[in-house]
Amino acid sequence: MAVTIDDIKRLRELTGVGMTDAKAALVEADGDFDAALAAMRKKGLTKAEKKGEREAREGVVDAYVHGDRIGVIVEVNCETDFLARSEGFREFVHDVAMHIAATAPEYVSSDEIPAETQDAKKAELLESDALQGKPAEMAEKIVEGQLKKYFAERCLLDQPYIKNPDVTVGEYLKENVAKLGENLIVRRFSRFALGEAA
Repeated sequence: MAVTIDDIKRLRELTGVGMTDAKAALVEADGDFDAALAAMRKKGLTKAEKKGEREAREGVVDAYVHGDRIGVIVEVNCETDFLARSEGFREFVHDVAMHIAATAPEYVSSDEIPAETQDAKKAELLESDALQGKPAEMAEKIVEGQLKKYFAERCLLDQPYIKNPDVTVGEYLKENVAKLGENLIVRRFSRFALGEAA
């Protein structure tokens, strides 16, 4: 397949790489846009992993209100004030705020879940009628899977991203680390729904 300038531009926009890198990826993939995009994302995520160790103390606090009924405040950090003021970074932060409004996560990541909360849920699942009569080892494995699913639905970074359910919010974050060139951290958030008890 031939490599077109439109494909190069499109790949560049989606991945944030230079024209030369985008063209090289398309040539390597024999003009197959999807294969080139997958390869670029894989490379970008590898770079993002390395950037994840760098300190992020700048950033913004964004507020999003949906229909006067749901409000979200989110803090996302980056490495430099320059990036914090950029349109691409602010769009990312706003997308995260909209996602939080739509899905109501309780935690940023699984690291924040208190051990007692995990233990209580595990005990509750082990007592369920569906597990009665099953061998202890099998019941334990079933409960581990159920726990993982239960808490993934409640952790922002593990949730499927609302604008692209094929990736999690954590993967969307890494894509933006690769695209924007700095470490990004969703530090904290608060979500308010009208009439909801604290």
